[in-house]
Amino acid sequence: MRMDTIRLTQFSHGAGCGCKLSPAVLHEILSGVDRSEVFENLIIGNDTKDDAAVVDLGDGTGVISTTDFFMPIVDDPRTFGRIAAANAISDIYAMGGTPLMAIAILGWPLGKIPESAASDVVDGGRSICSEAGIPLAGGHSIDSPEPIFGLAVTGRVPLTNLKANASAVAGDRLYLTKPLGVGLLTTAEKKGVVAAADLALAVKSMQQLNAIGARLSQIEGVHAMTDVTGFGLLGHLVELCEGSGLQASLDVASVPLLSGERLRHYHGLGCVPGGSKRNWASYGHHVAEVEGFERDVLCDPQTSGGLLLSVCPDYVDAVEAILTKAGLPAQAIGSLSVHQGGRYISL
Repeated sequence: MRMDTIRLTQFSHGAGCGCKLSPAVLHEILSGVDRSEVFENLIIGNDTKDDAAVVDLGDGTGVISTTDFFMPIVDDPRTFGRIAAANAISDIYAMGGTPLMAIAILGWPLGKIPESAASDVVDGGRSICSEAGIPLAGGHSIDSPEPIFGLAVTGRVPLTNLKANASAVAGDRLYLTKPLGVGLLTTAEKKGVVAAADLALAVKSMQQLNAIGARLSQIEGVHAMTDVTGFGLLGHLVELCEGSGLQASLDVASVPLLSGERLRHYHGLGCVPGGSKRNWASYGHHVAEVEGFERDVLCDPQTSGGLLLSVCPDYVDAVEAILTKAGLPAQAIGSLSVHQGGRYISL
């Protein structure tokens, strides 16, 4: 077997966060889980659909624990490892914390893809851990029908900086720190119609750490954070609204997009990931009617997507200054108000 004749994505039925279970299916699975047991030190668990679990250490800080893994979204093994690692570590940043260490999760189809490629995947993950300043300290591997890679990550957060996705406040402004469109562009790549420059934007975005979350968590007026991944922007915004008892007004024209109007071109070619349709089927009843490109891009599964922020109006200048300095989108994309019943998101 020669790696130059193998495409990793040929071995996966789903790509990146697009292979996540839909919100509806996940809800059905979790509805059968016994949640009667109470752990006093567990601050955040399954109740609010947050990005990670948090346990109070009793000294003013909390331990954050998360895991994330998926099948290849790109063909290059090392790049796949980097994207999967950046995506997993993002959950720590989304809670306002800093990562401490990671361990790897690897599934590999032995006999189908060279073991050297698996080594490249793990090394790619290690390189992102290094950028985050943490060790890749071990892991577990299995022989599996499809290549799988991800991390289990441990972090720590001062409890005064902890950001849940259910702590947004009426009047807050919404920000998104990475453009949407990863799912559309990688689907275009699968169909062989994407321009190299457009795909490069998606690959670069997916490898970018959301480390800005640790900085933003120190701002009192940043009330809530969550990262936008497989459920798309609308899905994660619905979760934020449900948990906080709020409704959102989204300015679609202000939502940042990878490749700008080029995304419409790929959408016109039918480059819509299946996850977009599953997402809308799961939560579309919570959103004002929207069709075509706008609906598909707002439901687009993001792999290693940006942070969705809920910010008090008095602090938007400080937040926008930090985002601008970091070279991230710094324009509000909507606002929050008290939920009056009915749909959670208007457009």
